[in-house]
Amino acid sequence: MRLDILTLFPGVFPGFLGESIPRIAREKGIVEIRLHDIRDWSADRHAKVDDRPFGGGPGMVMVCQPLMDAVETVQKMAEPPGRLIFLTPEGRRFDQTLAAELAQEDRIVLVCGRYEGFDERIFELLRPERLSIGDFVLSGGEAAAMAIMDAVIRLLPGTLGSPGSAAADSFVSGILDHPHYTHPVEFRGLAVPAVLLSGNHARIDAWRREQALERTGRFRPDLLP
Repeated sequence: MRLDILTLFPGVFPGFLGESIPRIAREKGIVEIRLHDIRDWSADRHAKVDDRPFGGGPGMVMVCQPLMDAVETVQKMAEPPGRLIFLTPEGRRFDQTLAAELAQEDRIVLVCGRYEGFDERIFELLRPERLSIGDFVLSGGEAAAMAIMDAVIRLLPGTLGSPGSAAADSFVSGILDHPHYTHPVEFRGLAVPAVLLSGNHARIDAWRREQALERTGRFRPDLLP
């Protein structure tokens, strides 16, 4: 998979990309990630990318020219042009189902917003998908892009050490994951549930399913029918 990230702040990403799962996937050649600074396409001599909104009001708006030129140029850098996604509050809510869908793509182009958002004509001309990671405000789309990349990259075949790890994650089956325990068997008076030490895998699977449902009902009842 190829991921192209368009941003005004590419310096935010190297730390994230150089650690843990993203680093492993890149080193294995499973994913290729390209960062693009939108300012590089600004025709303004000061590399200006924003301006005051017509009609007044606070804040600044990302202008058409640099972003349009950046997207169109980046899409032509490789084939296919990629699934174009703008990170914006009015977008579809990102979830595990969509992460699995995006993991099937050969190429994704993520565009990170800043300030008060984009000039609306950019949406009218490019017709991108709009995507949000939740009902809260971020300073920009960079944090959202990293969350989406992490969720998608870990689903790519060969990324995780154990092929079954992603299949057992929370939300994959529509509910939360079951509780987990490891050594020691007892810690500060709390013991590992006996069923997990029984060696009876049918009982263990049933217990985990029961606990997953109980935990979902307690913490996220909205996920249950």
